Amino acid sequence: MAHFAIKLPDVGEGVAEAELVEWHVKVGDIVREDDLLAAVMTDKATVEIPSSRAGKVIAINGEVGEKIAVGSELVRLEIEGGATEKAEEPQPQAAEPTAPAAAVPEAPVLLQTPVPEKPAAPKRENAGRPFTGAGPLRPEGEKPLATPSVRLRARDAGIDLRRVRGTGPAGRITHEDLDAFFQMESGAAPALSGYAADTSINEIKVIGLRRKIAERMAEAKRHIPHITIVEEVDVTQLEELRNGLNHEKKEGHPRLTLLPFIIRTIVKAVKEQPGLNAHFDDEADIIRQFGGVHVGIATQTPNGLIVPVVRHAESMSVFAAATELSRVTEAARNGTAKREELTGSTITITSLGPLGAIATTPIINRPEVAIVGINKMAVRPMWDGTQFVPRKMMNLSCSFDHRVIDGWDAAVFVQKLKSLLETPAMIFVEG
Repeated sequence: MAHFAIKLPDVGEGVAEAELVEWHVKVGDIVREDDLLAAVMTDKATVEIPSSRAGKVIAINGEVGEKIAVGSELVRLEIEGGATEKAEEPQPQAAEPTAPAAAVPEAPVLLQTPVPEKPAAPKRENAGRPFTGAGPLRPEGEKPLATPSVRLRARDAGIDLRRVRGTGPAGRITHEDLDAFFQMESGAAPALSGYAADTSINEIKVIGLRRKIAERMAEAKRHIPHITIVEEVDVTQLEELRNGLNHEKKEGHPRLTLLPFIIRTIVKAVKEQPGLNAHFDDEADIIRQFGGVHVGIATQTPNGLIVPVVRHAESMSVFAAATELSRVTEAARNGTAKREELTGSTITITSLGPLGAIATTPIINRPEVAIVGINKMAVRPMWDGTQFVPRKMMNLSCSFDHRVIDGWDAAVFVQKLKSLLETPAMIFVEG
């Protein structure tokens, strides 16, 4: 019996080391030629390292998470027979422009004098299948780099990967390389793939409003340590009240959605906690609390996200809030909103309506200190003490600036919103 060392190959141009991210084998395992030994990661890709010989694993070098230098011994195998071999340097890329050879693992080093006779290599599952490829094979022992899915696809199609040009790092063969090979051989992708690969890339310049949105979102996440509280709310009574008011509404009154009630609920809640209706100037270290409640409404427009403002919501009835809400959001969507209608909010509501999820993690509209997220309403069975009954349930997802809003105060605010929404008559009680 002889020993065979498999070293970490050059897995990419200019890469001196790679991180070991997964072992596929352990000491004592029997491996066949091309079986996967380990996965390593560079700053560009994760690469699978195959075995270039069949044998028994007698040593593995390195722990998961460890950096391994190119050329270091990775696995040692116990093999049968074979002549003594010297380590080979990774072969340079061939000069032929039409079919450059891929960089490959250097040949494993034979560490012990073998017995004279070399037995036949272990039989592979697809032995005897005709290979589709044309043209000269890579030299024997030169192992193309490819991911397991590429190897499996090639094996199923009867493709010898030594005939496929690799365009990935270090000549690694990709699915796109296989597609190109199929087209070269038959003029069309084989039935195995099912669909033609779309390799187009559309570059879109981030400018204007989209760039501004990107800057503001990044700025908010960079500066504000967010804390998000999610609470379940039973809005069955609120929905009954809303439907009743819509049924009995006077001429000229707008049709009520849920948002005007949320606005009025926030107005009552911040009256008890004025620290939530505020701006935090983190450069001057000043918190500015506002008497007026100016509610921003996150609105999706054809050009992107805009936040029009319902100003002085504390002075509005539910119907007045609904009218102003409709006006400013429509102006934002059609591009006619004035500057004062898009600035000056003191607290913001974000809602995806029927598209909403069970829970979200809203990003605060800096320099505000809180944002109220409205999630999708759904009928769910709820236990009333004696039986399950259908109730209309909705989650609130509220985010707070943890620099100036403590978790306790945030929870009190959310519970106040919940209490008012579950007992909607209290929304209309003054004092």
